[in-house]
Amino acid sequence: MARKDPLPVFCFKVQIDINKGEKADMFFKSVSGLKYETEIIPVKEGGVNDTTWQLVGSTKWSNIVLKQGFTGSSKLLDWKAEWLGPGKKTRYSGTIIQLNTALEPVGNWKFKDGWPAKWEVSELDASKSELSIETLEIAHHGLTYTPA
Repeated sequence: MARKDPLPVFCFKVQIDINKGEKADMFFKSVSGLKYETEIIPVKEGGVNDTTWQLVGSTKWSNIVLKQGFTGSSKLLDWKAEWLGPGKKTRYSGTIIQLNTALEPVGNWKFKDGWPAKWEVSELDASKSELSIETLEIAHHGLTYTPA
């Protein structure tokens, strides 16, 4: 039986489908928000006093949170700016690719119809010697995992 070791968290890349068929590879300091939560609807049945039935409600997808060093110039900033102004708003799908230590893909999380829901840059503080970090949250319509 082949051994299955846990995958390292530092080996990943992000692909955004910026045009039909054109994918932009992007590298980030961190990616989070690969999760969902399904609502639980408690229902009391008449005459049954010792149990509350737990029914399945709607599923809520967490925003994908991307963090990278802030350079003041990126495709993500251009995308965010598009959503602030008038005119057409573009939704992008994308893939978070989990890599092994040989940098080979081992799994993919695909999100669809993403849009920039929140953007921020880290606090500017003259008493610290840290890099400025840009954070972008992407709202989307679902996340699917596929082994590579």
